[in-house]
Amino acid sequence: MNVEDIQDVIYEKEDNGICTVALNVPERKNAMSFVTFLELVTILDDMEADKNARVLIITGKGDSFSSGGYFNMNLLTKVPHEIMKDIDLQDIAQKKLCMRFWNFSKPVIAAINGLAVGAGFTMPLAGADLIYMAEDAYIGFYFARRAVMAEFAAHFILPLYIGFQKTKDLLYFGKKITAQEALDLGLINKILPKDELIPFVREQALKLVPPSGPSLSIKLMKKTMHNYFKEILSNTLDLENEGLRNLLKTHDFRESLKALGQKRDPTFKGK
Repeated sequence: MNVEDIQDVIYEKEDNGICTVALNVPERKNAMSFVTFLELVTILDDMEADKNARVLIITGKGDSFSSGGYFNMNLLTKVPHEIMKDIDLQDIAQKKLCMRFWNFSKPVIAAINGLAVGAGFTMPLAGADLIYMAEDAYIGFYFARRAVMAEFAAHFILPLYIGFQKTKDLLYFGKKITAQEALDLGLINKILPKDELIPFVREQALKLVPPSGPSLSIKLMKKTMHNYFKEILSNTLDLENEGLRNLLKTHDFRESLKALGQKRDPTFKGK
């Protein structure tokens, strides 16, 4: 995929080194498809090759950051062959994108402007160096409600950040948490009024690049912090992919989708 092929996100580059990605599929609350994930990989590759691109801001257009993964296979019939060949449908946990983020040499800031459900939060949790959140936004760890499991190496990153007990509480019970709860857990850096979120994030971004920020120093700090965990992250993503492939074949997953469509609680059988 080339940058010119990007459609699901708005990608902007400024002379001051700030690059911005805005998830932009409002009809599905910025849910991310396999194509969206490939677009993000393409953007990271483009920025890595551009010496003037210094820092990335990720946010969502409209009132949502992202409602998570969008795995409608009908969508893929409309994708050109030259783009489909770059998509691995078996990589449900998004190992390729997650590792691209983890190895990305430049700072990434997430501005969570609205709901962040499932991959809508595990993606920035794995990919962003700093996370700022609007005060009315929330996070949904709804994986268990859908009889699936988290992706983007969340089974390693969440316990690393908040410990096993709190992670299991969030994931096992499919919890929804407020911005304040996310801050108290240490999952985000700061809460702001919605209209102040992007201006504040831009101020922070400018502090990370010359002339205000020593970009080489920051680059080497990030590289050093991330290096030890590369293999652990990779192994976790492999296990998540294996688990997700199996779970998508189960009765419980099918029941969760049926219940969602019928607006009722699912009845799980554990198989």
